[in-house]
Amino acid sequence: MRLCALSVDLDEIPNYYAIHGLDAPAVDDRGRTAVYDVAVARLSQLAEEERVPLTLFAIGSDLARPESREALRAAHLRGHEIANHTLDHRYDLVRLGRDAIARQIAGGIDAIRETIGEAPVGFRAPGYTITDEVFELLQEMGVKYDSSVFPCPPYWALKATAIGFYKARGRESRSIVDTPSVLRAPIRPYLVGRPYWKRGTGMLEIPIQVTPKLRLQFIGTTVTMAGPTGARKLAEMCVGEPLVNLELHGIDVLDERDGLEPLAAHQIDVRIARERKLAAIRAVIAVLRDEGYAFVTMREAADKFV
Repeated sequence: MRLCALSVDLDEIPNYYAIHGLDAPAVDDRGRTAVYDVAVARLSQLAEEERVPLTLFAIGSDLARPESREALRAAHLRGHEIANHTLDHRYDLVRLGRDAIARQIAGGIDAIRETIGEAPVGFRAPGYTITDEVFELLQEMGVKYDSSVFPCPPYWALKATAIGFYKARGRESRSIVDTPSVLRAPIRPYLVGRPYWKRGTGMLEIPIQVTPKLRLQFIGTTVTMAGPTGARKLAEMCVGEPLVNLELHGIDVLDERDGLEPLAAHQIDVRIARERKLAAIRAVIAVLRDEGYAFVTMREAADKFV
């Protein structure tokens, strides 16, 4: 059976300022918490209307805020999977040292367990950057699957270029560039070896989706910027894959009207109307459903590939 998993990284808005090397918005800025205040409900409505489950990758420290905690708990009660996106979403996670990395993983697990009453079984690293050491720690903590490896040459090149651009303008991005060796990783679910971009007998990796032939990125930013027509074409390029792992971000259903006017000056996708973004996501769902794909959580997908 062909499967499709829709996952959403719930990166709050200050993380995007960090990418651009900018100071975070003020605590009382209404756009600061737009992901939990607006996007989670918008995504839940989309999921209900399209009859698809979601997997939400939550950052543990965000759950210290009661409103965010309640939004995530409500999503869980609707049947959506909650997975771990670390405690603090440190883009430099892999550079922190083993003990600090372990605290980031375990802290995310604990915060989610306290919020929904059960521990998450899935993990995604901030910025898609992961190492053999992180995989070792995930296995030690009993994590069932990871979804961080992004073997996409265009994305890798664009990210490296953007970080260099910010630096040239006197801004230090918090984001980091992964090893180019990740571009040799399999594009379908696999058991990791050592190094992690090779097949082996380790834990299950569900890579971030790329198109099979050209390895173009098939993620929320690309889909929403392409619009409904372009999104359909990208989805059609993925038809035939046993699992389509479409990774979105909460910001993919937001626009500048959601309190993001200051960010829109630096991030072009925020300028795209949310109605167009949602239409593009719906177009992808329609293409894959018409091609016989069944929509599942990441946990359910992992059960099929272990």
